[in-house]
Amino acid sequence: MSFRERVFSGVQPTGNLHLGNYLGAIKRFVALQASHDCIYCVVDMHAMTVWQEPSELARNTREVTAAFLACGIDPEKHIVFNQSQVAEHAELAWVFSCVARVGWLNRMTQFKEKAGKDRENASVGLYSYPVLMASDILVYRATHVPVGEDQKQHLELARDIAQKFNNDFAESIRGHGHGDAFFPLPEPLIQGPATRVMSLRDGTKKMSKSDPSDYSRINLTDDADAIAQKIRKAKTDPEPLPHDVAALERRPEADNLVGIYAALKDVTKADVLAEFGGAQFSTFKAALIDLAVSVLGPIGSEMKRLVRDPAYIDSVLASGAERARVIASETMQAVKQIVGFVGR
Repeated sequence: MSFRERVFSGVQPTGNLHLGNYLGAIKRFVALQASHDCIYCVVDMHAMTVWQEPSELARNTREVTAAFLACGIDPEKHIVFNQSQVAEHAELAWVFSCVARVGWLNRMTQFKEKAGKDRENASVGLYSYPVLMASDILVYRATHVPVGEDQKQHLELARDIAQKFNNDFAESIRGHGHGDAFFPLPEPLIQGPATRVMSLRDGTKKMSKSDPSDYSRINLTDDADAIAQKIRKAKTDPEPLPHDVAALERRPEADNLVGIYAALKDVTKADVLAEFGGAQFSTFKAALIDLAVSVLGPIGSEMKRLVRDPAYIDSVLASGAERARVIASETMQAVKQIVGFVGR
């Protein structure tokens, strides 16, 4: 059976969005709008797998939405909403919880990493949230999901759940006129090499909002002075930039800064080294500051403007949720028929 191509992706409202979030995810979301029907979700229900201060959760949800809009996602042509406004996400997650197997969830490495040694004290939600993630994707029968390395395992689980549902209810699916399969097996959407942005203080660690040093990251709301100061103070090594990309492998801080420049300018690392190979870091950092300020400055300004207008952001989310609900409710009604639930 052929499915209408549709992209789904979600971002957790954890606050302090930074350059890594932009280059690794949001910039790609913007580009996908030209070629796909896109549904972009602020996954506030996922955020609750660890304790959230209610006022902070609301603020962060609006901030992520502001980032989507400021970066260029069009809420008129595509769908932007927050997960908790569409109840079908949770409804389908229960059905999928009865389809998924405990052994599948036991293999999820992210739970082990996030729960740490005190797993008995972790929330049930933290353990089972990959099932909700599968529901997020499949309630829209999405065919493609832009994913980073850390989410590939969860997408595989979504495919396993979709396949088992299709197999378990094959006869009912055909009987209700849905062909040989009701759910698609969503594919990862890879747009060239992934941009993995590392800490400005340690090129071997990912850029993270949880790093105690604000100088380790460039926040999307940083002004030009803050961006410039952080890039000037970014850790480097004493050698000039190499001419060859292979030489960056042994120099994580140089590799990170070259990668950031390349991603911001939409060129390759080889292109960057063709221009700056042999240059001192002081020269390269000055060029990187100019580029980063020109790209990120307008985004930060627009984010701040939008955050000051929460009523507008809420209206975007409400409108998006209404449109998302139309698709999700159609899916859920069909699922209820397929599994044998009685009622409308």
